Amino acid sequence: MAILLLLFISVIVFLNLIAPTKVFSESENRNLEQMPEFSLDSLLSGKFTSNYEKYVSDQFAFRDVWIGVKSDTDRAMGKKESNGVYLGKDGYLIQQFTPPAKGEMEARIEAIHAFDDATPALHKYVMLAPTAVTVLKEKLPAYAPDGDELAYLDEVRQALPGDIGFVDVYPALYDGREQALYYRTDHHWTTAGAYYAYRELCKQMGIAPKGEEDFNVRQVTDEFYGSLYSKSGFRHIQPDRIELYLPKDEGKIAVEYADEGRTSDSLYEMANLHKKDKYTVFLNGNHGLVKIKTNRSDGKKLLVVKDSYANSMIPFLTKHFGEIYVVDLRYYEENLAALVQEHEIRDMLLLYNINTFFEDPSIMNLSELIE
Repeated sequence: MAILLLLFISVIVFLNLIAPTKVFSESENRNLEQMPEFSLDSLLSGKFTSNYEKYVSDQFAFRDVWIGVKSDTDRAMGKKESNGVYLGKDGYLIQQFTPPAKGEMEARIEAIHAFDDATPALHKYVMLAPTAVTVLKEKLPAYAPDGDELAYLDEVRQALPGDIGFVDVYPALYDGREQALYYRTDHHWTTAGAYYAYRELCKQMGIAPKGEEDFNVRQVTDEFYGSLYSKSGFRHIQPDRIELYLPKDEGKIAVEYADEGRTSDSLYEMANLHKKDKYTVFLNGNHGLVKIKTNRSDGKKLLVVKDSYANSMIPFLTKHFGEIYVVDLRYYEENLAALVQEHEIRDMLLLYNINTFFEDPSIMNLSELIE
């Protein structure tokens, strides 16, 4: 037995030595740690050894196989949580909600206040989408806490300036929860979930939403394994379908990706359906600034400040605005107030899922992009 163990260890060490370094993990949908640069300072500070440990872990031979073995072992032992993701009923992977640390909510609200003061003529709406841990709480494992997202949503609503409209989409999503409003393997809502949210936004903005009969629903893939599948390590789960709601009266559209310097005639990047992250079929993923022009001639313009939840909802809004400016504060560094003024934008939607709203500090850039 000792000889077999030594032989196994030797083979693994040999394979790790000869295996080529990988840059990206398709199964985990993330960049892998690379060999850290050695220096005496980094060694003495402990930074080199820490980064080298991450490098060895990420580049370990047959990493995906070992992750699968661990996942299968955990499931056999009855474990229902991995890396902040619950294994719920009906094959749903559901991300935990982590309440914000003290002062984080106040800092975000202050940033919104500052931008509101700098753009008084801009009509603003805030939509913080609850996640599956709240809407589909019946699918959580026994005794799994839901984190009380609704209490924090209500705190944000009460703290917002009075002239900002808060779009509460929870009641509509909860009432429609028997439909597939969230992906099983991904943290986003489905296109159907985005449609429910779109209708609630229209009510708040005083515009008539398009009915479901105005769209052709087209399934473009049934092989989508999303972010929670990658993050959790849980395997042997059925993939998701992605559907597009294509308007029957589809008109011409121009989608300009400012960071890439190119323009497309479609809101959908169909080639991305052949990639791991198939959700990027919507607006080609996340970009600092995307300018959308439609065939509407009434001059209505909308600014959307958002996370990736907005990507599948924005196509519905193109039927109501001639121009839509989509800004992701994680990648946008220009003067946002100047953008509003330059293009004479009169309406703004801030759309985040509540997890991202509290976890991503870039939302506080709102108070910095007004110089």
